[in-house]
Amino acid sequence: MLKPQVDQLLVGGEFLLALNFMSKKKENKNKFKGFFPTSNFGVSLPSKRGFTQHQKSGAGFTLIELLVVIAIIGLLASVVLVSLNSARFKSRTAKRVADLSQLQKALELYYSENNAYPVSPSDSQGPWAGITSCWGPDTALYIPGLVPTYLPKLPTDPKNSADCDKQYIYNSNGTDYKLIAHNAEDILDVIAKYPNLVDPGRPTWAFGNWSPGGAGF
Repeated sequence: MLKPQVDQLLVGGEFLLALNFMSKKKENKNKFKGFFPTSNFGVSLPSKRGFTQHQKSGAGFTLIELLVVIAIIGLLASVVLVSLNSARFKSRTAKRVADLSQLQKALELYYSENNAYPVSPSDSQGPWAGITSCWGPDTALYIPGLVPTYLPKLPTDPKNSADCDKQYIYNSNGTDYKLIAHNAEDILDVIAKYPNLVDPGRPTWAFGNWSPGGAGF
């Protein structure tokens, strides 16, 4: 007696569940209507309005943001440039000190074998020879006799300046000598770090090496 009633309840329950499912499906369809329209092939595609809004939400940088980025890049570039220039300056200073030390050793070797220092070439301008010199002859062999026996090549100032007063210059009478970096860009740094290299006759614009009797040259 109860079985037909139970069957009716089950059928009625299934019908109510089916109605509820169809109602929710219709609700979801209306909710996304216009954003996912159905094509003729049953494929859901984004609507034009939805696509435009999506594009706008992913817009690029504003003008202010670009200006801030450019300013930061400029600041970083200036810091890097200052650091690079400082490193180059220190490198040139180290090379000058090393060059003068190398030449001093070569001169002492020459003296030990010849009992004299190389006599510097001179002209009407004076006895100070250099690659270019304001006070003597211009010559690549500004210290004669060292190349190639004691050195493969005479060094030049790393600044590679064409100014005649910014060079390595050499003066010797054979008994004594003086070798200096004249009017170098880093003279103040050298005075502070290497006071023993400061030329006693030119204490604010030259440094180098000399024999005991050449200090006054």
